[in-house]
Amino acid sequence: MSDLPGPGWRRRVFLAASVALAGVLLVTPASAVTPDPGSSGSASAGDIDLGRLAGEETSVVEVLLADSSELDKLVATGVDLDHHVSRTPSGIVVHAVVTPNEVATLRARGYRLGDVLFTPDDSAQRIAEREATIAAHVAENEALTENQARGTQATSDVKIIRADYYTSGTDQVLSVEAKWAQGQTATDALTVARDSGPGTPMGSGGTQTISRFVDAGVYLYHRGASTVPARPNYVQITSPSGGVAVAKVNHWLPIPRENPEGPGYQKDFVASYLTPTELYDRIHQLAAQYPKLAEIVELPYKTNGYRRKAQAVLGSANASRVAVDSRAWGHEGGNDVSVEFADPGTAGQPLSVGVTGSAIRVSLATDATGAVTSTAAEVVAALNGTAGSLVAAYTYRGDAGAGAVAPAAPTPLTDGLSAPASVSRDPHPVYAIRIGKHRNSSKLGVLAYAQEHAREWVPPLVTIETAERLLRNYGHDRRTRDLLDNLDIWIAPSINPDGGHYSFYDFNSQRKNMTNHCPQTGSADALGRNSWGVDNNRNYTEYSLFDGYSGASPSCTSGTYAGPSELSEPENRNLDWLASRPNIKFSMNLHSSGNYFMWSPGAYATPGRVSAPRPTLGEESFFWGASSRILTSIKRHRNMAVTPARTGPISDVLYSAAGNSGDMLWYKYGIYAWNFEVGTSFQPEWAEAHDETMEFANGLVELMRVARDFDTDRRRPESDLSVTRSATPGMVDVTFEVSEPAAIFYTLDGRKPTYSSTLYGSAGIREGGETLTVRYGTRINWFSVDAAGNVENNYRPDGRGKNYRKGVAIPPRRR
Repeated sequence: MSDLPGPGWRRRVFLAASVALAGVLLVTPASAVTPDPGSSGSASAGDIDLGRLAGEETSVVEVLLADSSELDKLVATGVDLDHHVSRTPSGIVVHAVVTPNEVATLRARGYRLGDVLFTPDDSAQRIAEREATIAAHVAENEALTENQARGTQATSDVKIIRADYYTSGTDQVLSVEAKWAQGQTATDALTVARDSGPGTPMGSGGTQTISRFVDAGVYLYHRGASTVPARPNYVQITSPSGGVAVAKVNHWLPIPRENPEGPGYQKDFVASYLTPTELYDRIHQLAAQYPKLAEIVELPYKTNGYRRKAQAVLGSANASRVAVDSRAWGHEGGNDVSVEFADPGTAGQPLSVGVTGSAIRVSLATDATGAVTSTAAEVVAALNGTAGSLVAAYTYRGDAGAGAVAPAAPTPLTDGLSAPASVSRDPHPVYAIRIGKHRNSSKLGVLAYAQEHAREWVPPLVTIETAERLLRNYGHDRRTRDLLDNLDIWIAPSINPDGGHYSFYDFNSQRKNMTNHCPQTGSADALGRNSWGVDNNRNYTEYSLFDGYSGASPSCTSGTYAGPSELSEPENRNLDWLASRPNIKFSMNLHSSGNYFMWSPGAYATPGRVSAPRPTLGEESFFWGASSRILTSIKRHRNMAVTPARTGPISDVLYSAAGNSGDMLWYKYGIYAWNFEVGTSFQPEWAEAHDETMEFANGLVELMRVARDFDTDRRRPESDLSVTRSATPGMVDVTFEVSEPAAIFYTLDGRKPTYSSTLYGSAGIREGGETLTVRYGTRINWFSVDAAGNVENNYRPDGRGKNYRKGVAIPPRRR
């Protein structure tokens, strides 16, 4: 049974990759003083035996330092530091992995300690959660095997989860998902037999195979899709071990006859790809044209800017390479700097550096034969000593720089940026357009945002097309007017304008923002410039890399670099600010590509695929129901279907994406948060891009209608019991049926049901409600509540109401 917390609940799982924690360490932050190099207790380099004792447990503790000199001394002691070094206005904060004995030694030597970040209790909690989750997966798989061993028809070892027929273009397609009891260990595919319509024999429609879906070593289900000659009515699977399952085929995304777009509805407002500057210009123009319905909001955090230091790497072999960066930004003078390594042409010359304006000339040292002898390390020191006000020089990626440098002609430093001057090089404001007749947070809020990933050029167009439709149809379309009169809509077309500009003008494949977090000992030089940046969809606060979840990287050059800390990037802090608007209850994050449609959970930890908490059965039913409406609207444009296999929780249908924005919006703020993956490529040809924009704008407008219907929903759900005979003597199997997506709280002990009672759960990943096996005649009390908060029978679930649902677990008599 599932009793998962709902939106807004947050569980932190602490990263303990290199520490084994088992006790609690208490450190008083102000209990020590800053090290005094002149005192007998000073922390002088190399003279401290920290004394880690065998068997002692470790915790992660902040060490507060005044400057880099103290950091160097701390490193020299041999203390175990993790990779966190944070420079603050008051000094440097590092994280030490230490035992109680080591803490005492550090304090005795004058080091000042801060907060305890991770304790043995945290690790124990993490391990217990991991083991419980793995056990739940194993139990789910074993339950099917156990049922098979009972030998009853009702407990086949194979179960069909979904069977969906749909059309896509001119193709007819059948998608099937099933779970087999032996799927964890056996690699067999399953064969699906089809009929060819009502009243036809099984097998008359042909067969298809479905294959195992295994993620992080855990079997989830079999899945597959195939074109079919006709719409089947039923499918049947016979497993290799002899189990049989039959299911009726569902029609996925049938196009309704009613078109929500009334007469004269205007659309098709985009004619080309738009840069972030052009996106912002468009929404400013719209707000100026419709001042009573829209306004521009500048988000609180400016980006770091479409700007870089001017750079060059001189030399070819690593040991003799010298990297040089300008002190000034490229557009502020750095691009005017040049560096020359000159052979003086005579023997016995010393190394020297001369500066004329912005031209730097290094005269290399020579020996008695006239050969150049200056090493890279020597040139670096000379440059920093004489030309340090213009440039910062360093050896190549941490190399000792012992190789002799080669002469080089005057080499201009460059920031490598190609955008026209009309693209600002300053820290860039990020804008959203706020649409609605009442923009005072009194109405239900909906948020749409795009271009977390710079190279995804179609999703921003979807937001612009949507904003245009909403405003230009307000005056004559009744349904559009209803949306703007009753919703508070926020649309942010480009969350990551710096990366977006870089993708348009410099490097089409840019995914991340432009901030260089790489150290000089790593890839900070000019040759690494296309790999810099933080993945803005891995830098959020929930179930992140920093919590121990998978799908993000600590490497500054990785495409999924999570940044130095959660919300380290201004782009991410802006979205966090937007999501914190208390009236926002629905959101859409637009990405490309793949034609996916997804929601939380979006992350899991490995090994064992320990998932972020799944939505309750009622919540997930709401996600599915609303998704069907949105995807049907997308399909209306050109009959393109987002398939069932690509619809569902992110970690089910795609992969783990630790620290993604959808998870933050769902778990931290309780927002029903979806993710589009638009189209089939990042930058398709325009004809395709235009179609993708039109169809996904249909879907985004439909999200507004979903939100409006949610806000006006006053219909109370209805529910009932379904009781069947169990394979276990004296027991019966019970499931609940509801009239709409709703949560059910129930008791089996005669007590009144409340929100603290057991929550009816899912039977498994992408399955329906669980089956409760209870004693024959058990009295069951329950109530249902839908996503809008409507409670069945207007029951008050505070323990005082009396009109809850009541039933007895007795199956109907056989006729």
